Amino acid sequence: MFAVTNRIPESAVELLRGVGEVRIDERETPLPREDLLRLVAGAEAVVTLLQDRVDAELLEAAGPQLRCVANVAVGYDNVDVAAAARHGVAVTNTPGVLDDATADLTMALILAATRRLAEGDRLVRSGAAWSWGMSFMLGSSLRCKVLGIIGLGGIGSRVAERARAFGMEIAYHSRSTAPAEVVAALAAERLPLEQLLEGADVLSLHCPLTPETHHLINAAALARMDPGAVLVNAARGPIVDEQALAEALAAGRIAAAGLDVYEREPRVEPSLLELDNVVLTPHLGSATVETRTAMAELAARNAIAAVRGEELLTPVPVP
Repeated sequence: MFAVTNRIPESAVELLRGVGEVRIDERETPLPREDLLRLVAGAEAVVTLLQDRVDAELLEAAGPQLRCVANVAVGYDNVDVAAAARHGVAVTNTPGVLDDATADLTMALILAATRRLAEGDRLVRSGAAWSWGMSFMLGSSLRCKVLGIIGLGGIGSRVAERARAFGMEIAYHSRSTAPAEVVAALAAERLPLEQLLEGADVLSLHCPLTPETHHLINAAALARMDPGAVLVNAARGPIVDEQALAEALAAGRIAAAGLDVYEREPRVEPSLLELDNVVLTPHLGSATVETRTAMAELAARNAIAAVRGEELLTPVPVP
């Protein structure tokens, strides 16, 4: 039996139904914990979303027959992978299929923040008087500016490709050197984090959320950035200390920010909501029909492979 914790595209559900019974909760909001634990009981594979906390409690509620947790996301910080391994349960994610959509959204945030698009939209809608002028609502261009990327993986490299089309130069920081062909195609320079913070005109985050990257961008990191720099986060909210970011934006220590994810999602740091120099979107990185369908179908195929005892398509490594 397959358990699906939320509504997903019907094509993915049909894949599962072609193999076995499917128990699905059709709500599009996070399940109350008790409902989630009831839903997974007896399942051989569970298809989860990023708001579902998968820990020892859930694994035990599912029962010893559980073989796989198929997470419909590239990130898996909602899953205790070590606990799953101890229970003999494989974990899978959905890398690759959302790279382009998330990169598109990231570039949209970069453009919106540097060209003050959301601020301009609010001004026009407010009905307030305005007129064109040489110094009216000036932003900054991207050509010949440095895009600093933290995490030059699938999404980060796609963002860099788009930024190159705008004439940007690419620098990056990551735990390991990116593949030589990627570095060559992007003319990307690997830098220590401190140097990247100091030199980037736009800093875009594409690293996973781990204990090491929690609050990677804190008050000290923001203080290293140029006053004209822009921060964009379409990775995971807790990578950024939102309160420190709000203080830096309000004080003019950095110029602007674009956020698609939040530290205590869906709650947003209240002081950010009061600022004009931050663009806020509600976790839309992978939110296209095509991408969400591909993500759900990949998760379904992983779940089916696990139930059949076949090789998983995109297994998460066991720590």
